[in-house]
Amino acid sequence: MTELTQKLSDLGVSLWLDDLSRALIDTGDLEKLMSERNIVGVTTNPAIFKAAIAGKSDYDRAIADAASRGLDADAIITELTTRDVRDACDVFAPTYKASNGFDGRVSIEVDPRLAHEEEATVEQAKSLSALVDRKNVMIKIPATDEGLPAITRAIAEGISVNVTLIFSLERYRQVIDAYLSGLEKAAENGMDLSRIHSVASFFVSRVDSEIDKRLETIGGDALNLRGKAGLANAQAAFAEYLEYVGSDRFAALKEKGANPQRALWASTGVKNEAYPDTMYVDRLVGNPVVNTVPGKTLEAVADHARIEGPLTESDLSAARETLETISAAGIDLDDVFAVLEREGVEKFEAAWEDLLSAVRDAASAAQ
Repeated sequence: MTELTQKLSDLGVSLWLDDLSRALIDTGDLEKLMSERNIVGVTTNPAIFKAAIAGKSDYDRAIADAASRGLDADAIITELTTRDVRDACDVFAPTYKASNGFDGRVSIEVDPRLAHEEEATVEQAKSLSALVDRKNVMIKIPATDEGLPAITRAIAEGISVNVTLIFSLERYRQVIDAYLSGLEKAAENGMDLSRIHSVASFFVSRVDSEIDKRLETIGGDALNLRGKAGLANAQAAFAEYLEYVGSDRFAALKEKGANPQRALWASTGVKNEAYPDTMYVDRLVGNPVVNTVPGKTLEAVADHARIEGPLTESDLSAARETLETISAAGIDLDDVFAVLEREGVEKFEAAWEDLLSAVRDAASAAQ
């Protein structure tokens, strides 16, 4: 273990790798990251699978075999991705057991084209959970208007959920309610709540990218606010987390064995090279939180992180004040978050379509 990643772990931060591929599993590199970089979980998304599969030879044989069995591109992708996730779950099984289910998690996302379809999302969440068939899998469901009831229904079915594409505090409150509602229904159904886990993935760097662009249009003193929104938004979200885990509603569920839905920091690789490359790790230390890091960011953290945590009440109060200042400068935060949610879904849809095209081409070439 490196001193810096171990420090994060000691402070309550679970480092999950924001990447997965067949090569990462087969070469043993994933296990190496576990032993040397304190990695205790993995997240995936359509863009990650596109990068892993499209234009690579690692999956050619599997694609050819699937095509020979008459599978179409959608079915081939499902087979490839669930296999990778299943094998990664097996790698993390000891971590899952040692952490009582909090870590050792591997997330797989429902088809992004279903982001606005509640019923289809629930059905695919069930299907993916069954196909992976591992206790430590998490199903990623986007926090869209239609995704919220799907989250409740999946939790009520006993499925552990990674809620993704959260940008605003208001949406985060709705996600918390969806989780608690799901737990309440699961309890009514006689389920063991201790076996259900969830994380709420709050995107960070994308907030800065969008707000910085708008601040530059305003100019003047507003430029001094660049690079502050993403951290402030996430820190304010951690305050929301602390509030709900201290609520009577959660206390009643906790007595029945319920686990807290931890805040998870996603999109923590900086998009602006002018910013410190570990800023979304250094300043988002809470106990407990999850931080999903791309490989490049993980290595930067291990090498030169400047960890400022843990977050204090003063930090959380200042974060809300920063958001108010940004709003007063002329930034319509509601519009920012609506744009980011819409673009987030669109980007994952585009990555999925590109992946479908690449798999079709590979399957055709193999025949």
